[in-house]
Amino acid sequence: MSLNNSSNAFLDSGPGNTNRFQVNVISESHESSAAVNSNADPPHYEETSFGDESQNRFRISFRPGNQECYDNFLQNGEMAKTDASFHAYDSHTNTYYLQTFGHNTVDAVPKIEYYRNTGSISGPKVNRPSLLEIHEQLAKNVAVAPGSADVVANGDGMPGDERSENKEEEDQTGGVKFGWVKGVLVRCMLNIWGVMLFIRLSWIVGEAGIGLGVIIIGLAVTVTGITGLSTSAIATNGYVRGGGAYYLISRSLGPEFGGSIGLIFAFANAVAVAMYVVGFAETVVDLLKESDSMMVDPTNDIRIIGSITVVILLGISVAGMEWEAKAQVILLVILLIAIANFFIGTVIPSNSEKKSRGFFNYQASIFAENFGPSFTKGEGFFSVFAIFFPAATGILAGANISGDLEDPQDAIPKGTMLAIFITTVAYIGVAICVGACVVRDATGSMNDTIISGMNCNGSAACGLGYDFSRCRHEPCQYGLMNNFQVMSMVSGFGPLITAGIFSATLSSALASLVSAPKVFQALCKDNIYKALQFFAKGYGKNNEPLRGYFLTFVIAMAFILIAELNTIAPIISNFFLASYALINFSCFHASYAKSPGWRPAYGIYNMWVSLFGAILCCAVMFVINWWAAVITYVIEFFLYIYVTYKKPDVNWGSSTQALSYMSALDNALELTTVEDHVKNFRPQCIVLTGGPMSRPALLDITHAFTKNSGLCICCEVFVGPRKLCVKEMNSGMAKKQAWLIKNKIKAFYAAVAADCFRDGVRSLLQASGLGRMKPNTLVIGYKKNWRKAPLTEIENYVGIIHDAFDFEIGVVIVRISQGFDISHVLQVQDELEKLEQERLALEATIKDNECEEGSGGIRGLFKKAGKLNITKTTPKKDSSINTIQSMHVGEFNQKLVEASTQFKKKQGKGTIDVWWLFDDGGLTLLIPYILTLRKKWKDCKLRIYVGGKINRIEEEKIAMASLLSKFRIKFADIHIIGDINIKPNKESWKVFEEMIEPYRLHESCKDLTTAEKLKRETPWKITDAELEAVKEKSYRQVRLNELLQEHSRAANLIVLSLPVARKGSISDWLYMAWLEILTKNLPPVLLVRGNHKNVLTFYS
Repeated sequence: MSLNNSSNAFLDSGPGNTNRFQVNVISESHESSAAVNSNADPPHYEETSFGDESQNRFRISFRPGNQECYDNFLQNGEMAKTDASFHAYDSHTNTYYLQTFGHNTVDAVPKIEYYRNTGSISGPKVNRPSLLEIHEQLAKNVAVAPGSADVVANGDGMPGDERSENKEEEDQTGGVKFGWVKGVLVRCMLNIWGVMLFIRLSWIVGEAGIGLGVIIIGLAVTVTGITGLSTSAIATNGYVRGGGAYYLISRSLGPEFGGSIGLIFAFANAVAVAMYVVGFAETVVDLLKESDSMMVDPTNDIRIIGSITVVILLGISVAGMEWEAKAQVILLVILLIAIANFFIGTVIPSNSEKKSRGFFNYQASIFAENFGPSFTKGEGFFSVFAIFFPAATGILAGANISGDLEDPQDAIPKGTMLAIFITTVAYIGVAICVGACVVRDATGSMNDTIISGMNCNGSAACGLGYDFSRCRHEPCQYGLMNNFQVMSMVSGFGPLITAGIFSATLSSALASLVSAPKVFQALCKDNIYKALQFFAKGYGKNNEPLRGYFLTFVIAMAFILIAELNTIAPIISNFFLASYALINFSCFHASYAKSPGWRPAYGIYNMWVSLFGAILCCAVMFVINWWAAVITYVIEFFLYIYVTYKKPDVNWGSSTQALSYMSALDNALELTTVEDHVKNFRPQCIVLTGGPMSRPALLDITHAFTKNSGLCICCEVFVGPRKLCVKEMNSGMAKKQAWLIKNKIKAFYAAVAADCFRDGVRSLLQASGLGRMKPNTLVIGYKKNWRKAPLTEIENYVGIIHDAFDFEIGVVIVRISQGFDISHVLQVQDELEKLEQERLALEATIKDNECEEGSGGIRGLFKKAGKLNITKTTPKKDSSINTIQSMHVGEFNQKLVEASTQFKKKQGKGTIDVWWLFDDGGLTLLIPYILTLRKKWKDCKLRIYVGGKINRIEEEKIAMASLLSKFRIKFADIHIIGDINIKPNKESWKVFEEMIEPYRLHESCKDLTTAEKLKRETPWKITDAELEAVKEKSYRQVRLNELLQEHSRAANLIVLSLPVARKGSISDWLYMAWLEILTKNLPPVLLVRGNHKNVLTFYS
């Protein structure tokens, strides 16, 4: 709606419209005259009145300079929905005062829409302008799309499929939502008040007494109360979607805990339906027995009545949450009347029949006698507690329909805690009242009265004129210990108690029948268990899980037909307790992790109380039934292992993630206090891979000796203008780290933007790592194209080797025959994939058009066929192009692609030849040793080659064997090379001379002036003086290649000491020639040079 139309609407609203904000028009007609005369009175603004005005109402004040401007504004006002409409033409004189703060700038004011999840059902997510949009210089005449970069800036923790499902929920408007009373309070009270209240609480008081009975109730309420506090804290720490206990646990502790407990919690609710329905059916069968109206036999009657009942309940549930809520309210009213009926009955004077059954109204003597325990054989405090505790459960009935609540954050804490309080007061009140009115044992015979003046046995009943002493020797049918229908006897009208029992069982069954599908649907939507995705679909405006309803019905019906739930009941109770334990642990864990995202609005909780509650829940599980507790833990453990193994693709910002960070941070800080020791040395590598997928072979060989033992950082340097480089770098960082995780490579990705490659590497060498976890080794690929590369690239390449040595960092140069870089292949593949996606999309569009064309109707009749026929031929053309390009790529790059995966494969039986020519601290020996420990390299044996004197070969071999044994490094053979320093063959030397010829200065063949001029113009060239000074070293590199060809040509891998070029003495081109001639025509080679600090030791 445009601003002028909205303004007119407000102006016409009159005083009767109290829900709209007002627009006040303030005239400034006198302002110009006031400006002329400085001594005039300040302008007076007259505000147009709109009748009775609310003081808290939002108002917009228009201050046009004249009436004409105001009228024009009303007639031609622009859209005010977004600030984009103001960017191009805002002016101080015309519209500045017409705008609220935030409309005259790209920068956004705080709004709740910026913080919503994608597809939020409470409203759409709005993308705020990105930092680039408000920081970068705008190009002329280019409009900025607000929030374009915010889409990928900070993930909202929702996987893609969840976003699409939320979108479906958003489209389904008009669903029924409940407040805290009908949605939470009513459900929790009905679920907590079960049949135990009417048929077991009196027996519990008879066994444990009033005192211990209240303690038992208090202990059970302690568990549920602490769980209620934890639930309230978690529920108020952000928006809560559907899923109840599963949602709370999974978003707090992660999918592993949530997925395991969610499945058994949904199953427990489904079986609980059968439990409550069978309880209802048993009560009906008892009534049929009394009236002698049995249909078949007790067991089959329970099956028949239970089956009919669950079908009716299913019908109510499928009819919709609104009908189910109405049924719950009716059942609550019946239940409250039944409870009130009991309390009224306690003050109605007892007749002779009730007295003979042990009911004497309120008597101090009965209260005193029943205050202490009187456990019968086989019963004790914990056995009685185990029987009562299920009566206190049901506190999650409201939370389980969290998706159907108007405001879960407000409703769940308020409704749950109030329900716990009300039901606790009722339980304690009934326990005290029944304990003060009814004796433990009674015969039910009105002939057991005591004549006045007769001796009394001292019991409370005896003092009230009844002798029930024979109950000590023979079983009696009445009293707290014997009669489960005490509350019906005490009540004012017995059938109302029966109605209360029906209400309690049916309401609990109905709540469970709704909870199970809702929780199960939320679990299936998260796609943690792929096979259960079928049950994620919802129907209707409330997104009802109809498939889940019928699955719950089938499970409940199966257990109803068993008609014997005494075995499964303890397991169900333990399933609920396991959920309570994890909710409490979730609250503790989130607090303990100290995540800034843990900010619950409900502040009445304590992390240590929550931990105590979790431990208490676990203890109660074993108190109730130890074998059921063991079964529960075993099932949960296997489900946890399964979900952990599957690793669902979700990111919920769980406290487990927060604790992982805290643990890593604490360990990193603790590591800074640990001094370095040679025994704890491990290679921590910076690998110059570029994008990790660009040089997989280089990453694979490095990962082989750093996996589970050292740090590996894949580094990339973006060279160019900083503005462009930073954008490119930031856009791909998450994708590249994800690639490492997907390929199960334990490494980090780091990138820097720099003006030149060498500066970027310098930054990485100095700033990478954290504390003691800093790189000590630089790994680079051999520059295969060095002869064709520009001068700057060679200077940078050799320069970073010098820089690494300057920073006392070891260097590893890896060479394979085909080279490492496959980025150009990946680029072609990406283009082909895009073409294929476009082709498939085009085919899908054509099929849709064909469907429309054949669907009949006016649109189909008049559809033009010409375009369709032309379009249909396009995919065939694209397909042929794709095939040709694929063949083209395969022909020229097959060897390169195969070489890029050579270190992923298991290496066959062979050798790793270690040419340990110079002692660099032991890194040249340590790396191949670590490789032999890996599964892919374990069949390779180490052969050690060292230099020595020809006349001392055996002695030096023994000495080296002794050293290696002290290092505890296994080896297959040791070779002492005594002829390293002899001159290489003329052919080999000629190859080297031809290699360096293009880069020689040949100043000795020129006059002094010309030679000096050439040195100044081409300082990078190799001078004759330089070549002569290092001639022996050059001989050595050529000779070493000959020896390598002779001894190690068949090795799986060669590890060789890297020659060091002294700065200022050896030119870059000569050094590259050394590396080239040294590693020419060989298997994969690792040129290694440590930082000359010990990395091996033989001391313990």
